[in-house]
Amino acid sequence: MNIAEKQQTAHPDLNQLYTEALELLSTLISIPSFSGSEQGTASEIASHLAKHGVNTICKNNNVWCYNKYFDNAKPTILLNSHHDTVKPNEQYTLDPFRALIYDEKIHGLGSNDAGASLVSLISAFIYFYESTDLPFNLCLAATGEEETSGINGIRSILDDLKPISFAIVGEPTGMHMAIAEKGSMVIDCVAKGRSGHAAREEGDNAIYKAIKDIEWFSHFQFPIEDHLPGPVKMTATQINAGLQHNIVPGECHFTVDIRFDHNYTPREILNVIINHTLCSFNVRPNVLNPSNIDVLHPLVVAGLALGRKTYVSPTSSDQGWLTMPSVKMGPGESARSHTADEFIRIEEIEEGISLYIHLLETLFKTQ
Repeated sequence: MNIAEKQQTAHPDLNQLYTEALELLSTLISIPSFSGSEQGTASEIASHLAKHGVNTICKNNNVWCYNKYFDNAKPTILLNSHHDTVKPNEQYTLDPFRALIYDEKIHGLGSNDAGASLVSLISAFIYFYESTDLPFNLCLAATGEEETSGINGIRSILDDLKPISFAIVGEPTGMHMAIAEKGSMVIDCVAKGRSGHAAREEGDNAIYKAIKDIEWFSHFQFPIEDHLPGPVKMTATQINAGLQHNIVPGECHFTVDIRFDHNYTPREILNVIINHTLCSFNVRPNVLNPSNIDVLHPLVVAGLALGRKTYVSPTSSDQGWLTMPSVKMGPGESARSHTADEFIRIEEIEEGISLYIHLLETLFKTQ
């Protein structure tokens, strides 16, 4: 008899979990939860868990809890996703704070990123919450400030959590496993020239200097072995210069978004930039480190056994703050994140709940 069979009577009904997950997601969508202002959704998540007899701990709009029969002698798996959102963009045609359900989809801000992952992980946690003989402990953490890499998000509670062996981070991946994730660094650059009258041959145009540096950022290739993905991607994302039309600008400010893997450290990347550009720059705080997990890790092996694929994620998440092995995995598609009229398919949530449960059961059987 396997573990799942021994514990069958302790598990909630899956169909009920599906229904509750949709209801919780609809409620979370209706509560504005921009990064740093997630008090409402934090309260709702704690309330939802309390209905299932789960005691929660709250700090800085982060909510976490443990399985009922927690055993300090066993390793602990972290189930993490975030409940903050970006602000809705100007192209929305639907009310971003109204969960509109039609055509088997739920529309609303944060539905795909990362509401669906969050409610699916909560459901999987509840499914195992009262199990008496799990080979692992489970820690569920619903955290804030992921979208801004804020100091009061998950990294503010890592020292408060019981020791974690490895983690599942819920983000939209089509329920496949991101076994590595690029780090993220942002630099604010200034190209300096000399102001002058635009009608005369005066001044030294800072825009032209910035263009040269931006051109370098857009084309430079960091050396790497043949046939491997580029280890560093640099993208100019903002630019600002000039006081008025007839003044040669003395300064041009621009911002560069940098994504990098474990082949280069932030210091190495910055040294290359210094040696190839004329601009001065400041590095914004909250540099996210790249993360990865061994393909032979039991969590990855369990996912592969369920037909899940592995890949390297080009986007960053709270996974960058974790020091233990982790995979990024959740329902939905990354390409929908931060788009107007964001949505998640109902079947994706149901699949997410089922696959999270099957992943943990498959992992448990190997212990």
